[in-house]
Amino acid sequence: MNMPSHTTATPLATIRANIAQSEKIAKRPAGSTTLIAISKTKPTDAIEDLIEQGQRVFGENRVQEAEAKFPDLRARYPDLELHMVGQLQSNKANEAVALFDYIHSLDRISLAKALAAAMDKAARRVPCFIQVNIGEEEQKGGCAITDLPQFLEQVRALDLPVIGLMAVPPADVEPSPYFALLAKLARDNGLDQLSIGMSGDYETAVRIGATHVRIGSALFGAR
Repeated sequence: MNMPSHTTATPLATIRANIAQSEKIAKRPAGSTTLIAISKTKPTDAIEDLIEQGQRVFGENRVQEAEAKFPDLRARYPDLELHMVGQLQSNKANEAVALFDYIHSLDRISLAKALAAAMDKAARRVPCFIQVNIGEEEQKGGCAITDLPQFLEQVRALDLPVIGLMAVPPADVEPSPYFALLAKLARDNGLDQLSIGMSGDYETAVRIGATHVRIGSALFGAR
């Protein structure tokens, strides 16, 4: 008996198909969601395996780890795109601006000022997402929901290119209300990009409007 062809699909192919199906369900344009492969803690050969399958967008949590892996990879694959998705220290702003194409974790004015100075120095503007503490969790980074309008005004005054909002909902609860709230906050503040959705909930995120999903374990396996 012939086995169904989908049983041999790679994790990358399966995730791409799921994203496409979720876009279709939501009546969104095909290809309107960027898949960010979260490669933190993963060795270069695992990243290269995905590159050879056609993946070009990657995310890292730490500046130092990204510096150790991606300059060499980019020398061989110049079309790679690198996203900073972890909390960023202000004293790493210069390195982050030099290395990353997008920053997803802008959450406080001290970091905004450091990034603005680094971008001015490098003559390079790196698009940023403001991270919102959508579940109001003390242990998580992110701008408070109530502080978002004022923070956004301050950031725009620094000429930082803010393009959207990012959030991580509380663990082990239904994520869709949090995704929907972030989407409303983005609309209310004139932003049209959403960095939401990870390995366990990316299909829900796409149906609610994610423009960027951040997927690690579903692509690479558990750490």
